[in-house]
Amino acid sequence: MGDSDTDLGHPIKAEVWESGEMRDALANRDVSVVYRLLRKEGVSQRQIAALTGQSQSEVSEILKGRHVIAYDVLARIADGLGVPRGYMGLAYDEATAVSVVGAGAESSDEQPEEDESVKRRRFLAHAAQVTMGAAVLGTESGPVAAASPATTPAPGRIGMADVRQVEAATRALRALDYQYGGGFCRDAVVAQLSWGQQLLTAGGAEGVRSRLFVALADLHSVAGWTSFDTGLVDVARGHFSSALELAKQGGSDPLVANVLYRMGRVYLHQESANDALKLFQLGQIAAQESGSELAVAVLCANEAWAYALLGNAEQASKLLGRTRDEFARADLASAESWVQFFNETDVHAMVGTVHTVLAQTVDRSHTKYAIPALSRAVENYGEDMARSKVFNLSSLATNHLLEGDIDHGSRVGRSALDAAEGLKSKRVRDRMQPMKKEAERRANNVDARDLVERINDFYAA
Repeated sequence: MGDSDTDLGHPIKAEVWESGEMRDALANRDVSVVYRLLRKEGVSQRQIAALTGQSQSEVSEILKGRHVIAYDVLARIADGLGVPRGYMGLAYDEATAVSVVGAGAESSDEQPEEDESVKRRRFLAHAAQVTMGAAVLGTESGPVAAASPATTPAPGRIGMADVRQVEAATRALRALDYQYGGGFCRDAVVAQLSWGQQLLTAGGAEGVRSRLFVALADLHSVAGWTSFDTGLVDVARGHFSSALELAKQGGSDPLVANVLYRMGRVYLHQESANDALKLFQLGQIAAQESGSELAVAVLCANEAWAYALLGNAEQASKLLGRTRDEFARADLASAESWVQFFNETDVHAMVGTVHTVLAQTVDRSHTKYAIPALSRAVENYGEDMARSKVFNLSSLATNHLLEGDIDHGSRVGRSALDAAEGLKSKRVRDRMQPMKKEAERRANNVDARDLVERINDFYAA
């Protein structure tokens, strides 16, 4: 192939992609090696630029070793050069999806306007692919941070101090989310992520880059959680997918488990218990690989919640028992920052939450287990966990209403509403629905009617 303009649009011969060296480079998404191998085949920098839609200076930088991470860029390169997408891990492995998740991912060509159930299956397929060993970057990633221009240029080479800066910012932003809700800090998270993503193109020692992958995975996880908390489910899914891939790239099984737990929580919130359970079970694979009893405990507790929603009281109770056992063996002092939230108070909260669901779906007598557990959680949650406290107050009110203690239930419900003032969280509104439903069922009682009015006023505000 020459450098003449007439050659620019000519496709590269298919056999170029079949050599062992090229297949390895494509599988590793090492675009720098791919371009160097194309140059050996006589493809010029100008041809590569024209086919991929890049500038010649970009191609030159990549040839010199610049990493390409963003999914949209990788996809454009693959399509422009004529690379089969599967060679770069840009297509789902259907066999993996079927064997691990139990459902194949549907093609977007077959269903252009995807409904939520299709999106869930696609994420499950990708989660299975990554969790079971395919360390791929960007398969489900959306335009999560590109829209926010960075105001601070990233360094050309990074050290551990740069990574620690990302980690510190993530801890601070997570704390704000817990205390005030995702709506309070989501924009700040995305802005921090916009800057942090640039670090991926900087040079640095291997150990620094590995830790950077994990740090950015955690930041993406916070971005996903705050997006979910504000009702942006599709955006959350994109962030969690990026977090999953980066955590796998950084070799952090505990963080892989945590990301899968958080996306499973999104599905629980949507009352898609079966899909949530599949993610939690995938998360258990990573949690057990990591050797983190605390991560295992988190997954067990949430599996119990999913089984409760499915009406399986026996399995839910067994998993709550295992949650307690794993938590008792966990080394809390050395736990990673993203799982430190799961302390004794949160164990009580999960026990109370699971029995609340069982009281609603299986047998009202589960209130006798839910009420003491939720009461302990409410008592021990501080201002730093204001949102969790509201969740538990509204669940506690629901249980008292279920028991027929309307006066006390309404009083607790009003406390939940008072505590929710100032929180910027759509989930708080959504999690109050069971309390509202039980109060409406008892509308002949003046306290219950007052609670319903207060809830409606809260929603309206």
